[in-house]
Amino acid sequence: MIEEIYTFLDNIFGGYIAQHPLLAITIAGFLIGGSYTLIYYFFTDIEKTRKVQKMAKEIQKEMREAQKSGDEKKLKKVQQKQMELMKMQSEMMKQQMVPMLLTLPIFWIFFQWLRRWYVEVAIVKSPFNFFLFGWFHSWYHSALRPDELGYFGWYILSSYVIGMVLRKFLDMG
Repeated sequence: MIEEIYTFLDNIFGGYIAQHPLLAITIAGFLIGGSYTLIYYFFTDIEKTRKVQKMAKEIQKEMREAQKSGDEKKLKKVQQKQMELMKMQSEMMKQQMVPMLLTLPIFWIFFQWLRRWYVEVAIVKSPFNFFLFGWFHSWYHSALRPDELGYFGWYILSSYVIGMVLRKFLDMG
């Protein structure tokens, strides 16, 4: 089944991917990263997330004040609030799993397909050894030089950029 998917993707994108790897990975990063951000936006309650984050900051502040004052009653009260906050955060984490579960199979299939084309192929070359490139190489034990970045690292960087832009545009914080 998976080979048929790879063959289908080869037939559609194969020539393009072979000729323009930087552009192909950039577009993939924008499409998959952008899709994840949009799915996250539509499947999570952004206002509730903000409310819980604000609540967490307030509880942390109250906890510091209660600890400084040494007031046991106040400390117990804040600890109770923390328990309620933990329940809300747990609920939100379950809600945030939906976007990941929707996009994970697409991500996995697409990356395994790209790996067939670009394993150990330098997509980006820097004029100097860039620490970030080495960090990406360590994730998947790449043999690329410290001034080269493979498909995985370039995808992460490009999807991060589009994700940040979309989050700002959608006012997701």
